[in-house]
Amino acid sequence: MAGQKVGYIRVSSSDQNIDRQLEGLILDKTFTDRVSGKSQDRPALQGMLQHVREGDEVVVHSMDRLARNLADLLQLVTGLTGKGVKVTFQKEALTFTGEDNPIANLMLSIIGAVAAFERSMILERQREGIALAKARGAYKGRKPCLTPGQKADVRHRAAGGEKKTALAVIFGVSRETIYQALREV
Repeated sequence: MAGQKVGYIRVSSSDQNIDRQLEGLILDKTFTDRVSGKSQDRPALQGMLQHVREGDEVVVHSMDRLARNLADLLQLVTGLTGKGVKVTFQKEALTFTGEDNPIANLMLSIIGAVAAFERSMILERQREGIALAKARGAYKGRKPCLTPGQKADVRHRAAGGEKKTALAVIFGVSRETIYQALREV
């Protein structure tokens, strides 16, 4: 019996289009993340890893959609192939089965390293751009998540015994934002 053909799609933000990544493929199941690929802590990725079984095939548009650094890419591919799951990258036209194929392993390492390098260059250019914008007074940072009035309300409600997690939900922010508001006294 043939295994399932499982698609994994990742975009960095919720407003990006996912349609082009595995367009035209017939898949039994698809897992989609709308978060950064800088870590493996992604809900759909973890769901896909738990879902796939021996004999399945995971199809990904490109290596950088699966992982943004070489260590994670190698770990994910070897982990999947180690349990009998075939991994196919459409853009690179590479398939990994766990068999010791030196050329495929070299290509995985080279292309994965290039993707990691590209990410680090993007971050470096971003830092340089922010530094230049700050120097000329054009960059003020992100807009605060809470207004001064909301911060005062958070402090008052927390002092009254409301849980920080509940306050984060009420105000639509992270718990860390709540803790930062409480530290600003």
